[in-house]
Amino acid sequence: MKQGIDYIGVGVGAVIRNSEGKLFLALRGKAARNEAGTWEFPGGGVEFGEGLEHALIREVREEYGFEIEVVELLDVVNHIIPDEGQHWVSPTFLCRVTSGAPSILEPHKCDEIGWFRLEDIPVQKLSIASKKSLESLKKRLAAMEDP
Repeated sequence: MKQGIDYIGVGVGAVIRNSEGKLFLALRGKAARNEAGTWEFPGGGVEFGEGLEHALIREVREEYGFEIEVVELLDVVNHIIPDEGQHWVSPTFLCRVTSGAPSILEPHKCDEIGWFRLEDIPVQKLSIASKKSLESLKKRLAAMEDP
């Protein structure tokens, strides 16, 4: 039985901000578990017995080779992909870089990485979950601007 296909999978996502205020995105490669060819806020599956924050730190370290700090929960996304017959529930966290610089350590899963200003994020090319988390981020930022 496969997580996300035969039963609902649990994943985690990271909206990672660097010291310049830019956000980290990765372009999903051909061997990605789902939504190949879309940009995403990175993350991955949670292993049995693993805490959400630990899973996120591990995934970013394994796939991109840098360290993050999990700051707070941004949202929880129902990541339902009808075309691929997948269903994931993914808490997404606001995170910041603590050390290192990202590189692609799993080139079969990732074609490209980059840091984007909020207004430069390729919204139409984002994964389903990342679009939802981007909406949550924009709402959070707008609420912070209102007195």
